Amino acid sequence: MTTERVGPPLVADEREMLRAHLDFHRATLAMKCDGLTDEQLRRRSMPPSTLSLLALVRHMAEVERHWFRRVTGGEQVPMVWSAEMFDFQSAYDAGASTRAEAFAAWEAEVGHARRIEREAASLDVTAYNARWEADVSLRMVMLHLIHEYARHNGHADFLREAIDGTVGA
Repeated sequence: MTTERVGPPLVADEREMLRAHLDFHRATLAMKCDGLTDEQLRRRSMPPSTLSLLALVRHMAEVERHWFRRVTGGEQVPMVWSAEMFDFQSAYDAGASTRAEAFAAWEAEVGHARRIEREAASLDVTAYNARWEADVSLRMVMLHLIHEYARHNGHADFLREAIDGTVGA
């Protein structure tokens, strides 16, 4: 599998720019996983840490679900890998997970996120985030996701290099 990653435009309106940067970072995470076996994807960074490429994909499925479906969309859906309301850490336990399982969940949540973002009237749409006990705008949600992916893509760089020496984004 080879992931196609399209660079964000240099000139665009705010919403298209945010959308393009978010999709760029989503594709970067997928790219870091291209060509690896399930075993390689589950390889931990440094035990006892459970950080692995597959753990990052699972974690980002939780993050996408939380911010777009639960917060922005107001859906009453549980976490993907935990029965606890804000347990983002369970996703990191990818020891028995597979690429097929993790990527199916992540891709489904990205699909929901794209739909919710496109259906929103503007970036100024707000929704209540129970964890922060405050309203947040769609603009903030998109910026937060870009930040979250960028941070974890840095982890993915190191994880991939340790697996097979592949560097660069």
